[in-house]
Amino acid sequence: MTATIRAPHPGDASAIAEVHVQAWRETYSHLLPADFFSASYIASRQRLWRQVLADPRDDMTVRVAEVDGEIIGFAWMGPGEGQGGESPPRDRLLYAIYVLAHHHGTGTGQALLDQTVGEGPAMLWVAKENPRAVAFYLRNGFRFDGVEQTDPHAALITDARMVR
Repeated sequence: MTATIRAPHPGDASAIAEVHVQAWRETYSHLLPADFFSASYIASRQRLWRQVLADPRDDMTVRVAEVDGEIIGFAWMGPGEGQGGESPPRDRLLYAIYVLAHHHGTGTGQALLDQTVGEGPAMLWVAKENPRAVAFYLRNGFRFDGVEQTDPHAALITDARMVR
């Protein structure tokens, strides 16, 4: 089934947060502490998406993918950020792109990437332990630039920066 890609509205915040949490559960549970998905973590995703959608910025793009009226994925792009005081290697950063596992392989992730980032220069962070995502970004012209970081709350996940 083909997903519809659209701009979200403030009423979508809860559904996007649910997808955000569920996608992390599906992808990273084996790499995260047992208590990672606490009530406070879930509430923080809810607050994040309420804030992002309530106060849209011209320098950010958010798109959702939905099937039969249900949000099943999202992508979020904004200004590039440097590491440790460096200038960002690209002006645009893909903050997040997630599609629920039962919709993998449907082209939804590609449609979300195309409608948020397009084909131009951009940067992103990917978990090296997520080979599906790494392969997706490589197919889309992104390459590792050698910069890595570890999230103190997810010590088994190494994020690697990719650019194109």
